[in-house]
Amino acid sequence: MDAVSAFFASGHAADLILIVLLAEFVWLVARGARALDVALALGPAVLIVFALRGALTGADWPMIALPLVLSFPVHIADLKRRGMLGKPPRP
Repeated sequence: MDAVSAFFASGHAADLILIVLLAEFVWLVARGARALDVALALGPAVLIVFALRGALTGADWPMIALPLVLSFPVHIADLKRRGMLGKPPRP
C-alpha cells in the first residue's frame, strides 16, 4: 500500500480535516465571533468528517450513520440561528 492509500485507510486524512476545522473555530472566535455561532456553523462539517473517518477505517454502520443523522439537526439549528428558515426565497 502506498503512503497516500495508507494515509486515507488509517483515517488520518479525516483527522487532518478535523484539525483544520478546529483551527478555523479558534481563529474565528479569536477574531470576535461568538463560539456558539461558530460551533453551529462548523458542527455539521465536523459530524460529517467523523462519519467519513468511520467509513475510512471500517467502522460498523451505526458509527457512520449516527454522526450523519446528527449533522442534520445541527444544520437546521444553524439555519434557524441565521434567520434563514421561514423566509421566502430571494428573487
